[in-house]
Amino acid sequence: MEGFIDLSYESLSDKSNIPDTVGKGWTASELSESDWTIPVNDEALEEIDQMVLLMRNQPLPILLRNVMDFDIIHLRALYNKVKKVCDRGAGFAVIDKLPIDEYDIDEMLAVYWVLGQLLGTNVAQKWNGTMIYDVTDTGQNYGYGVRGSTTNVELVFHTDNAFGIAVPDYVGLLCKYPAKTGGLSRFCSLYTVHHRMAEQFPQALKRLYKPVHFDRQAEHTPGDPKTTLAPMFSWQHGKLRCRANSSLVRKGYEVAGIKMDQDLANALDAIDGITSSSDLWIEAPLRRGQVQYLNNHELGHYRTDFVDHSDQSKKLHLYRLWHRNFGRVNYDG
Repeated sequence: MEGFIDLSYESLSDKSNIPDTVGKGWTASELSESDWTIPVNDEALEEIDQMVLLMRNQPLPILLRNVMDFDIIHLRALYNKVKKVCDRGAGFAVIDKLPIDEYDIDEMLAVYWVLGQLLGTNVAQKWNGTMIYDVTDTGQNYGYGVRGSTTNVELVFHTDNAFGIAVPDYVGLLCKYPAKTGGLSRFCSLYTVHHRMAEQFPQALKRLYKPVHFDRQAEHTPGDPKTTLAPMFSWQHGKLRCRANSSLVRKGYEVAGIKMDQDLANALDAIDGITSSSDLWIEAPLRRGQVQYLNNHELGHYRTDFVDHSDQSKKLHLYRLWHRNFGRVNYDG
């Protein structure tokens, strides 16, 4: 299980200086589309065709499919590129694209499920054990117990499951259909955010190394605390581990019935201001059949609000997977 206290600012050799992140992040002007786009070559497409044929001849529930059952040397090479980009490059990668119009959607979902295992173990995304999560507007109002990903609202810069006990290492999204308008993805390097906070708001940054309350969005055992107490910034093995979601921190204090200290209120305003700088983020719309992966510790992502198609069969629908290389497959790891 991922720890909190041993990764905190106070544990960093008792240094008084904020950890240095110079040269570890990026700004928008330093990247181009080729830095995050990974095309699917003909050999990989042929392997997908063979995967589908094998699954048709040997039926199994999607969740029982294992990557070790397939001979996919070219797809493994493709996913090695994805991992390299996520870990040592832009922090997010877009596979362009799965042949979603040539197969049944459940067959493409099975391929996506299997290939995601090349990044890490597929793990539960809700306390009830949901493994494949539908990102689509359900018509519910965003509020306590209703995730923003099930609505059409704007989602501020965040990392997935910032409030979780075991935060996923990677997040995947397969696009069945994008929105009619809006729903655009933006990405920012949290190393760059950290660096700007250190330059402009060093005291505020230090407050974010101390534990804060996150709203758990009712994803927990009945009777458990409704908030998680953890720092927004910490380090592990020399790498940044960020739990980013200012909205869920503010809600966390409301849910817990605790008055937020002024230092934290100022820090949240400061980080919201930093992430609103357009020179800091990349906008990369996700198109039908494309698969997006991101490093969920070092990259923040954002979604604009959106309007769906009038044809309900073509409304925005993304299939999300979480991958984690530690803990068990259940939600809390």
